[in-house]
This record gives sequence, structure tokens and C-alpha cells, in this order.
Amino acid sequence: MKKTFKLHVEGKNSDRVLEAIKHEVRKYVKRERRKTLPKGVDYWAFDCKFGVTADVAEVVRLGELTKKMDEVAVAGGDSFYVEILAAHGIRKPREAGDDSIDDDEDLND
Repeated sequence: MKKTFKLHVEGKNSDRVLEAIKHEVRKYVKRERRKTLPKGVDYWAFDCKFGVTADVAEVVRLGELTKKMDEVAVAGGDSFYVEILAAHGIRKPREAGDDSIDDDEDLND
């Protein structure tokens, strides 16, 4: 999805327009995640960009998109650009000795 969204539409409340945009983005991500994974791929990752225009769009995490949309709306912006591209995600196996808990003895004390 590469799209420029307008926040101010004549005859519509700007808050409702923003919520509709967020809904459209979430719906797109859900639809992409439902697609069948190719062989050798563990999950769908998403490469995202966000900016006032496509030229100044910066790379952001998927979870930060709605926050960025809110920031533009609060600042009084007229529109913003969102780019979300599905990418193949492959999980990396943990290396030996790279446990999240180092000492089990500490948990028992």
C-alpha cells in the first residue's frame, strides 16, 4: 500500500476521517497477514514509511504508524503519506547459551 491520505474532507468530521484511515490501514495489514506464506518463510514482516509527503517519508515501525497519524492530525496537517510493503520474515534460531534467563537458581531463592 502506497497512499496519500487527506485528513480534511468537505462535509466530514476530521476525527472520523482519521479513524477511517486507521481502520483501512489495519484492514490492509490483516489481509496481508492472511496470505499463504511461501516455503521457507516464518512470518510476514512489514516495511513501513510515513511522512507528510512521499518525498520526505521516513522508515517507521508498524506499531508507530497510528501514533504518527495522530501527531499529524493534532498538528493540523492536511494530509500524510503511508507506505506499507509486506516482506518475508525468517526467524533466526537462538545461539547456544543465549537464554533469556541465565541462572535458574536465582528464581528459586
